[in-house]
Amino acid sequence: MKRTWLITGVSSGFGYEMTKLLLESGNTVIGTVRNVTKVAGLIEKYPSTFNCCILDVCDVESIHTVVNKGFAKHGRIDVVVSNAGYGLFGCAEELSESEINRIIATNLTGSIMLIKYTLPFLRKQGGGNIIQISSYGGQVAHAGNSLYHATKFGIEGFCESVAQEVAQFNIGVTIVEPGGARTEFRYGSAKVATLMPEYASCHSFLNMLDASKGLAPGSPIKMAQRIIESVDKSPIPLRIVLGSYALSATLTRLKERVADYETQVELAASTDIID
Repeated sequence: MKRTWLITGVSSGFGYEMTKLLLESGNTVIGTVRNVTKVAGLIEKYPSTFNCCILDVCDVESIHTVVNKGFAKHGRIDVVVSNAGYGLFGCAEELSESEINRIIATNLTGSIMLIKYTLPFLRKQGGGNIIQISSYGGQVAHAGNSLYHATKFGIEGFCESVAQEVAQFNIGVTIVEPGGARTEFRYGSAKVATLMPEYASCHSFLNMLDASKGLAPGSPIKMAQRIIESVDKSPIPLRIVLGSYALSATLTRLKERVADYETQVELAASTDIID
């Protein structure tokens, strides 16, 4: 089935691989980038089905403009993929205010506003799909990555609530939680704060960001394929986890949380008003 997709951040990583696969199979993609250089080949090869738009998702008004123009030009957009984002590594004390503000504006506010602006169109056209690219870091937190986790935990809560709000309009919402993959997220676009020696014990992420120390196990192409396939599942999955380690780490952390909560039955009940 041929669809029209709106995908943010298609110059690299999952966004690029998804766009390439979709165009190769005859779909139409409205893809956003900050610089067209990396997608010049796709622009040339698919002039009628690849609508490339310049967008910095920190610019909320530009998000609104891209969404409005996309629906105006194509009439219908079947799938909206909120993909643009990056990693910021460093402990809370090591991060500058500008670094904090930038990652929240990109990973959290930008994603929220993209979804918000597309909802009226999806509702009026009778349905569609929203895919939010999160991370297993939206469930599992590690030292030295607090602000990234803040954005991913935050967007997951937003999407889980929105999914309940819009199900009545035949709009499906899927949160994608990939593990480590061989993309520019680790080996190109990741930002590192000005590190302090006092937090050296929390800087193990430096090894993860160094390709010479071993590459991530996840295949971006395979992950992109699984994301695309998710829109044909019934019912639409609220979450999909990609990568064996991501699933294992998530299950371990969730079991730890449940076990902790189960020790608090008496404490929780002790605050109830009993008539």
